[in-house]
Amino acid sequence: MGVETEIIFLGCGTSTGVPVISCTCEVCTSDDPKNNRTRSSIFLKSENTSLLIDTGPDLRFQLLREGLTHADAVLYTHGHVDHTAGMDEIRAFCWRREDRFPIYGNADTIEILGGMFPWAFDRNYNGRGYVRADAIEFPERFEVGDFTITPFEVVHGAVQTHGFHILLPSGKVLIYASDIKALPPEADELVKEGDVHVFDGLRFEEHPSHMTVQEALALSERVHSKQTYLTHMSHEIDYSRISATLPDHCALAYDGLRLSL
Repeated sequence: MGVETEIIFLGCGTSTGVPVISCTCEVCTSDDPKNNRTRSSIFLKSENTSLLIDTGPDLRFQLLREGLTHADAVLYTHGHVDHTAGMDEIRAFCWRREDRFPIYGNADTIEILGGMFPWAFDRNYNGRGYVRADAIEFPERFEVGDFTITPFEVVHGAVQTHGFHILLPSGKVLIYASDIKALPPEADELVKEGDVHVFDGLRFEEHPSHMTVQEALALSERVHSKQTYLTHMSHEIDYSRISATLPDHCALAYDGLRLSL
């Protein structure tokens, strides 16, 4: 077995973040730091490779908070603003590179990013002060340093969205699907290989493009998850109260949570 990978939850909030601007609900005014949720993103660090998944609008704060100074690539789940708007912050990862910075996404996401940050994709620009992106549409399976990644499509409204099966140097598998309403049955066998699953768990009330907590727990059972963490949570989720109701193999993520796999 290889060296363990550290998995850092940069953010586990939905598109509004928590607290929500102008909201005075119990969670938004809570003094529990685990109820403060920046936009969903995750970071993987092995002995030789650092990998970022999504670049939300809180990315600068998240990276500074966690003391992260280097990444080798970014994976994008999809093109929604709460997962892409912070792409310009990866300029700090470009300064010390001779080559362009690899970003992986589906065709729709790469097109969206190109519209938002056109200078980053200009092959004629090689200045060190800004993002110089090497946009790569997902292969069926690919490697980024120590990690072997298999993207899989999930249902998330009308937007083409992916989750990731990530084989770690230890031989363990992380499944990450932060924005998902349903897992297509054809992905079941791949997702069942996970040692740890991270699933969307927005709230308890039905939502058209995100799983409820109940749906996330049902999916966890369906894929025989050994350990599931819920992310992309709204201000309807009170950390301490809901944590106490979950099965032993399920937990709520929180900003700054670190796991070793």
